[in-house]
Amino acid sequence: MDFIFIEELRVEARVGIYPRERVASQTVELNLTFGVPDAAAERDDIADTIDYAQVIARIREELAARHFNLIETLGEYVVALLFNEFNAPWVKLRIAKIGVMKGVRRVGVFIQRGRDGRVLEAD
Repeated sequence: MDFIFIEELRVEARVGIYPRERVASQTVELNLTFGVPDAAAERDDIADTIDYAQVIARIREELAARHFNLIETLGEYVVALLFNEFNAPWVKLRIAKIGVMKGVRRVGVFIQRGRDGRVLEAD
C-alpha cells in the first residue's frame, strides 16, 4: 500500500468544553497519513488515488461548520470522513490544539486504524 501524508495542516475549529472554546474558534494542527491504491502509481492517473487538495478542502469545510466538545470526537470525525468520502483503506491522524494552556505547546490525540478497525503500521 502506498501512503499520502499531509503535515502541519492548520485549521480554525470550534472544539472544547470551556466557555471560551465554545464562542471562538482556535487553531488545530493536523498531521495525516492515509493509504491509497497502488494503481495510482502504476497508471499515473489522479482518478486512481485520493486527491489531497480535496481532502484538505473537505476538512476545512467540515471543521468550520460544527462544534466538537472533545478533540477525540473531532479526530474520529476526520477519520470517518477519510473512510467514508474518500474510501481510504487506512488512516493515521495526529490532531492537536495549539497553545491552549500556559507552558504547553500542544494538546491532542493520535488515531491510527484501517477501515476494518485493525491497527496497521505505516512505517
